[in-house]
Amino acid sequence: MTQQSTFDPDGRAVPYIEEGEGPVPLVLISGRALSGDGLAVVAHYLAEEAGFHVVRIGPRADSVGQDRATTLRERVEDAAAVIDHLGLDHTWIGGHAFGGTAARIFAAEHTDRVNGLLLLGVEDDEIPLAPAIPVLIVQATDDAVTPPATAEALHATAPERASIKIVDGADHLFPATHPIETAVIIEEYLDWD
Repeated sequence: MTQQSTFDPDGRAVPYIEEGEGPVPLVLISGRALSGDGLAVVAHYLAEEAGFHVVRIGPRADSVGQDRATTLRERVEDAAAVIDHLGLDHTWIGGHAFGGTAARIFAAEHTDRVNGLLLLGVEDDEIPLAPAIPVLIVQATDDAVTPPATAEALHATAPERASIKIVDGADHLFPATHPIETAVIIEEYLDWD
């Protein structure tokens, strides 16, 4: 198992896991605790098999080490702090559902530091896509939580630079239930191997 680290800017205790040393950095903002976020196998495949440098950032911990509820604003601030701490100047950034929404905000506010945006299951939100950067949307066909229509609507706002890739027959938990298929979609889109 990959070792979890904690970055503690201003007493915030932000957990993260860093894997791989490849030249293509990918930061994934997790919507829940890193130990159960469903992105571990995707991240490990991309780091070990595809040669990416993958960082997963989890929610802040409280004083006894339990994950605590964080707002989107806090998740964006925490991602920026960890990215700065690791010295990543330019990265792909993304996440699953809530984590992807936080990544959308980060990309919009830090377009000069983002090479592209990866959204795994798109939440119904009014946050516009950051200008000029490529966007990969990975969507499950049977996702009732973040339905395909939401991903299609977001894609329609920037069809010239956004792509949708489908995980057929999967539900909202597709990063956990179809991790290799999800990772291969990401790897092939970024054309890295």
